Amino acid sequence: MDENNVIKEKSKSFAIRIINLYKYLTINASQKEYVLSKQVLRSGTSIGANVKEALRGQSKADFRAKMNIALKEASETEYWLELLNETEYISKESFDSIISDNVEIIKILTTIVKNSQDE
Repeated sequence: MDENNVIKEKSKSFAIRIINLYKYLTINASQKEYVLSKQVLRSGTSIGANVKEALRGQSKADFRAKMNIALKEASETEYWLELLNETEYISKESFDSIISDNVEIIKILTTIVKNSQDE
């Protein structure tokens, strides 16, 4: 189950993108940004961490709870990305690219959470 797991792979790839965004915002950007970038770093990397924990859950309830936390973190990340976009810390092109990954993760996690409640 854990090898070739779509949400595991997508959430890890997303975390890497978030880390690179954080580095850009705090090191390379002409307008350095530290507050919002720290928030998006925390929530954006937490998604994959919670997915990883869920896959090693001790029970179905544990799995469901961790996946639900991952979904909440993905929703929070969406909010921080929107703020970074609307305050022009990131370009529209960068935002469109990363938010599409975020929305895809939200959809997958929503399906996982919903399906795990039906069991």
